[in-house]
Amino acid sequence: MDDVLISYCVVTGSFLGFQLLFSAISPRLFTKYSSTYRQLSFGKQCEWDSRFVSTNHALIVGSACLYILAYDDAVNADPIWGDPFWVKMNVAITCGYLVQDLLLLARFWKVMRDPYMVCHHLAVFYSYGYVLNRGVLPYFANFRLISELSTPFVNQRWFFDVIGKPRSSWPVLLNGLAMALVFFIVRIAVIPSYYSQVFATFGTEGYIRLGIGPQVAWIVSCVVLDILNVFWMYKIARGFYKVVKAKPDGKPRRNHAD
Repeated sequence: MDDVLISYCVVTGSFLGFQLLFSAISPRLFTKYSSTYRQLSFGKQCEWDSRFVSTNHALIVGSACLYILAYDDAVNADPIWGDPFWVKMNVAITCGYLVQDLLLLARFWKVMRDPYMVCHHLAVFYSYGYVLNRGVLPYFANFRLISELSTPFVNQRWFFDVIGKPRSSWPVLLNGLAMALVFFIVRIAVIPSYYSQVFATFGTEGYIRLGIGPQVAWIVSCVVLDILNVFWMYKIARGFYKVVKAKPDGKPRRNHAD
């Protein structure tokens, strides 16, 4: 079977699997075992289920990214045209998840409004379409997906808020610290290294073979995603700073000059 056809079969299977997780498994699981979930409004239950799906997607795709980065010699040797099979499978899983999440956002827009996430998803689709259809840029596609490793911590912060865990409690503070560190490492600290590798390909035979379409999609999507990542990093760091500065009762400490 052709790789492209296999990829789209994986996209379809991923979409159906994550939709099943959202609409059947998560509601039944948490209705049975979580009293907090049972007391939430319909909109909050939808967001809970959505974040549960998001965390599972991040763990699957993030783990696969690390494996590919460590052991896929063909992709690491030729970042533009290396054998992309396993990267394409991982990207296909992500695309199936993104379709599911975009449809979910459209259906429940009034309660899950998030224009930044829509921009993120569309930028990812724009670039990953070339990975699925032409098998180009496998190393860089895989490198971008490593950023998903920060997602479970972001979602866990939301779960802590919903169950009423005080932001000054140790579990929340430790998760917040882990979230800030992992987010910084996988989304911000890697920016110089990533773009140095991008610039190193400019003018090479492999880069020229890409053509203008993939070249533009690659650079534009990266810039958009990194602008969003810097914006989110600022919000995370600011939120964590406020919590650390707060008193145990959650109220900000007064400055000596106040």
